[in-house]
Formats: sequence, C-alpha cells, structure tokens
Amino acid sequence: MITRTRLAAGACALLAALAAGMAFPVGASAGEPTGEDAPKVDLVLDVSGSMRTRDIDGGTRMAAAKQAFNEVLDATPEEVQLGIRTLGADYPGDDRKTGCKDTAQLYPVGPLDRTEAKTAVATLAPTGWTPIGPALLKAADDLDGGAGSKRIVLISDGEDTCAPLDPCEVAREIAAKGIGLTIDTLGLVPNTKMRQQLSCIAEATGGTYTSVEHTDELTDKVNQLVDRAADPVVTPVATEGADACAKAPTLKSGLYTDREEFGQQRWYRVDVEPGQELRASVSVGADRAVNPSYGVLLRAVTVHGREIVRGEAAGNGRTDVLSTGLRYPKAESDEDDAAAEAVCLQVTNSFSVASSVKTTPGLPLELTVDVVDGPGDSDDVAAFGLGRGWWLLGLLVLVGFVAGLLWGWLSRWRFAIWRTN
Repeated sequence: MITRTRLAAGACALLAALAAGMAFPVGASAGEPTGEDAPKVDLVLDVSGSMRTRDIDGGTRMAAAKQAFNEVLDATPEEVQLGIRTLGADYPGDDRKTGCKDTAQLYPVGPLDRTEAKTAVATLAPTGWTPIGPALLKAADDLDGGAGSKRIVLISDGEDTCAPLDPCEVAREIAAKGIGLTIDTLGLVPNTKMRQQLSCIAEATGGTYTSVEHTDELTDKVNQLVDRAADPVVTPVATEGADACAKAPTLKSGLYTDREEFGQQRWYRVDVEPGQELRASVSVGADRAVNPSYGVLLRAVTVHGREIVRGEAAGNGRTDVLSTGLRYPKAESDEDDAAAEAVCLQVTNSFSVASSVKTTPGLPLELTVDVVDGPGDSDDVAAFGLGRGWWLLGLLVLVGFVAGLLWGWLSRWRFAIWRTN
C-alpha cells in the first residue's frame, strides 16, 4: 500500500512539475543596452546654514552628510565617474542675488580619487543660501556629453530660497533637452513644502524621492543610487512625432522619447512585413500637478485611417505614469515579394491642469516599438491566443481529477482492509 501511495504522489508531483514548466517558460531577454561611455553621477549637496541643525542621530545634518559621503566614496564602483557639487557653501552674507549664485564644483565628474574627494568633503561647513535651481542647471552641465547613463543625486534639508527660478521648472527643462539625465532627490528631516518640491524635481526626470531621518538611511540610499547608475541601461532615442500620419517619422524597433502637449496627438509610423508582429507600448508621465480623471490612448491605424487595434488606460491622480500597449500580427502572404504595411501609431492623452500650472514643455512620453517574427511556433505565447493560462488550468483540472480517483480508490481499499481485519 505504501509503495502504491508513493507512486501516486510521485505521479502527481511529476504532472505538477510539467504544468509549472509549461506555465513559466524561460523569458527572452529584452533590448541590449546602448552607449559604451562610463556612467556619470554628480552628488549635489546642500551646505546652507540650516545644515547646522542637530536632529539626525544626535549630530548635525552636515555631520550625517559627511559620514554618508565618506562611506559612499569607499563603495563607489570603479567604472562610475563621480563628482560632487555644493550649493550654499561659500557665501555667508545677506545679499540674495549673490547667495543665489552660490554653487560650485567641489570635485569634478571623472575617475574617482577617493582620498582627494574625502579631503574636499571634510572642508565643508554650513554657510549660506539654498539655490537648488541654479545648482541643478550647473550639475546638468557637469554631466553634459557622452552616451552613458547620467544621474544627479540631490541631498537637501530645505526648499529652494531663490525663486522665481523654480527648481521644478528647471528639472522639466533639463528633461526636455532629451539628454537622458535622471535626478534623484533625498530630503533630510523633510517638511511638507520641501517634500512636494523635491518630489516634483524627481518626477520631472523619472527619478525618485526619498525622505531621510537617519545617517544609515542616507548612506544606504546614496549607495543604491550610485550603484544603479552603473547598471546597464537602454538609452531612449529622442524623436519628434508629427500631428498627422502622413508626416510621421518612421521608427525601427527600439526605445524612443518625446514630449506631448496636453490634449495633443502624436503620430509615428512603423513598417510591418507579412508574417511579423508589431508590439508597441507607450508611457506618459505626469511630471506636474494634473487634474484627476485622465487617460492615454495608443492606436494602430492604417495609412487610410482604419483602426486596427488599440490600447488604453485611465487614471485618477494616484499614479505619476500611465502606460498602455498593443499587439498587431500581420498575416503571412502567398506572394514572395509582398510589400510591408505602413502602420501608423497614434498617441493621445486627456491630461489637463489648472490655469496656474505651466503646460510647456509637454508631458514626457516614452514609446517602445518591437517588430518580431509572427507567432508561428508553439513556444510563442501569442500562438495560444489568450496565453498558456488555459493550458495550465486544463492540466491542473486533469491532475486534480486523477488525484481524486487515486485517493478515493486508496481510501476504499484501506477501509475494506480495516473491515476485514
């Protein structure tokens, strides 16, 4: 009896393993990273007078920043070119015009000399104003050039004091240049106004905002961001969609970035050969305060205006990025020299903003285009229509049925033996 029970259990386990193998095939790799230049990171540190405040682990905010920087410099990967820029480090006076120019490159972006960088950090003392906007503009210049990843890590304990140069608008201008620069922000012991400003700066370039209240949190987060800069990335190609299909640029497989005005339509064209499948997706970022209830629409249309397929998504203000996608398989042709079909991709958004919010530059848009061989083989998930979920469900039903029969038969057999005994 024990032998039969084990055989039944083994059979069930084997069927379950086969089901898992069918349900979770090995995934194909995504696009290859582009750009061979070394990744660059510019650490932008607020050295304004408020950094003297003693509210981080019993010490000053400046002491926490120095300790974190020393540990980060020790852990920086060799392939990363790192620089340090300060804001508010040199001018202690009351002249606002002078104070708002107080930003300097403490250590130039390039191969890292840890001893030299640590020595430079050790000389810092909380001094002046908080010119975040001017510092971001200069930091973008520090990282200019090259095709590798570029990242600014801004550490501040207060909001900008140099309005009307709004640092959030500065970040949008940097993003609009299409240089692939990401700004991450860290707020030391933040208040509501500072959190909103630093979050807006990060969102404008696809970066992250983190609230920090302890030294180890600051060290861990900066290390994480520097390490992330060293990861291989696919650099989007800047393109400019047209206002009509006939004028649209023709795109190949790849990742593209563009800007779309509020309520605007952007058109792109893709050539699809017979037997190929077009896979496209679009993400539109709400990098400023937008009204609730909005949507993004991606349509594949023929050059004559007939809709082929569409993808759409709606939001209610709870997310910063809205994404949707579509797939269009073009049937094989009996003609050997059949021409490719020009498919027009239309991107439309229904975002809107209050009258006090600037509408330019447009919203950041990222478009992914992939033209692959059509689903002709059984190992292509598209060949299964709704996917392999139905196959897994059917197999699990069969396994459950067989297991139930075996269990029922074994139970009756054991009951019969018990009555006999």
